[in-house]
Amino acid sequence: MTTLSPGVLGAAVSSARRRGGREAKRGGIAAIRPFGQSVRSYPPVDLASQEAVQQIHDASMRVLSETGINVLHDGARAIMKQAGADVMPGQTRVRFDPALIMQCISNIPSKFTLHARNPAHNLTVGGNEMIFCMMASAPNSSSLDHGRRSGTQDDFRNFLKLAQIHPIIQALGGYPVEPTDIHPSIRHLDCISDFITLTDKAYHAYSLGQDRIADALEMTRIAHGLTQDELRRQPSLFTIINTNSPLQLDIPMMQGVIDMATMGQPVVITPFTLSGAMAPVTIPGALVLQNAEALAALAFSQMVNPGTPAMYGGFTSNVDMKSGSPAFGTPEYMKAQHIGGQLARRYGIPYRTSNVCAANTVDAQAAYESVFSLWGAVNSGGHMLMHGAGWMEGGLCCSYEKLILDIDLLQMVAEFLKPLKFNDAELGVDAIADVGPGGHFFGTAHTQERYKDAFYAPILSDWRNYESWQEAGEPTAMQKANGIWKQRLAEYEPPVLDSAVAEELREFVERRKREGGVATDF
Repeated sequence: MTTLSPGVLGAAVSSARRRGGREAKRGGIAAIRPFGQSVRSYPPVDLASQEAVQQIHDASMRVLSETGINVLHDGARAIMKQAGADVMPGQTRVRFDPALIMQCISNIPSKFTLHARNPAHNLTVGGNEMIFCMMASAPNSSSLDHGRRSGTQDDFRNFLKLAQIHPIIQALGGYPVEPTDIHPSIRHLDCISDFITLTDKAYHAYSLGQDRIADALEMTRIAHGLTQDELRRQPSLFTIINTNSPLQLDIPMMQGVIDMATMGQPVVITPFTLSGAMAPVTIPGALVLQNAEALAALAFSQMVNPGTPAMYGGFTSNVDMKSGSPAFGTPEYMKAQHIGGQLARRYGIPYRTSNVCAANTVDAQAAYESVFSLWGAVNSGGHMLMHGAGWMEGGLCCSYEKLILDIDLLQMVAEFLKPLKFNDAELGVDAIADVGPGGHFFGTAHTQERYKDAFYAPILSDWRNYESWQEAGEPTAMQKANGIWKQRLAEYEPPVLDSAVAEELREFVERRKREGGVATDF
């Protein structure tokens, strides 16, 4: 058999695609995969030695026992004192005996289920499973159409719809963009209501005051059709608790731990430690601070309610020392990701990490920094990937086009994580013999029987040659992403919500708005 000419080869490829039913849907809805968590089929990468991890642990314990940490919440200090921490009268500084810390965190479950309104979207937290979350907490949005602007309710709802229609986004990690056109006193009511009505996936509530958490818990109870006692036994929403680095636990965050842990809801403790700014400039030093702060807050969650679900969050990176701006997707960030994962495994606690970048537009920097972040997240043993899709500008902007790019990357990660399992027929020995030297495999039965399931179809990648790409109008990845998010929004359909639940939820929101919502100073 002879080698095919380029023209014949192209025709063979086109024919194979048509027979596989893929050509017409190339880069379209066919790229959406069914809902399901990715499972890491290989051990996480231990970047540091066991001795190095022990050194960081020991140094963290020394910080907690000798230097201590400021706890600004009076009630939190009282709980800590009752549990055995060293709290001096009239002071905010709290010190912890290492044995107390280790005893408390031993109560944290290594694995739990995070329940969604739709049970088909329940998530396993821990083990080898990963959760990919939408971006959270951006003050701005951007797209090719409207440029960069302050977040609006329309943007907020669009991002929720895009999260719902893409199964690779498995949870809402917060508000993808802050809807600044809604007054802060009632914003949480509209946002949590939208979480419940526009999606049926697990979501997050901000710990920004006791009343906000109380409203989020009640709305979640209504959405899931539970009693208070049932909600207490069923993790159904989570919160991110950021320490105020260096070495400070503030009032809203500690109140959030108290409120959520009391109701048995997961708290994800995440120090915001940037080396050279809020942490020592060295990565080991920054990790010592991250670990000390994380352990203090994790232990506190168990002082409130032993056995309540919790996660160890890592967000350590470096900064540009000329400007002070955070840098993400760097080698330093990846090192911190990996060693943070090792520390979480040492304590048997599920690990949260992130997909982040510092790029200001959807360009090569945005792509390679996100790939570095994802590589670190997967290999570090991360269980929850925050900011999985849409993150730009170090977290200041959620981009419609970057969202599509990141969804493409997440689907590639999911495909990579599938274990390579095969039988004798998959080895293709008979097909190789049938084709022989110099042939091709496009039209063989072996290829055609497997083509539809054998290849990952990316959303944005363009695998045409230069001439056909040029004939098609030379679309850039950003232009293609712009068309795709619009197409997906047009195809969005709201998930089913029981009419009685919807009515109860509506009545609760309207009542709380009449009452004025929540105070905006805390």
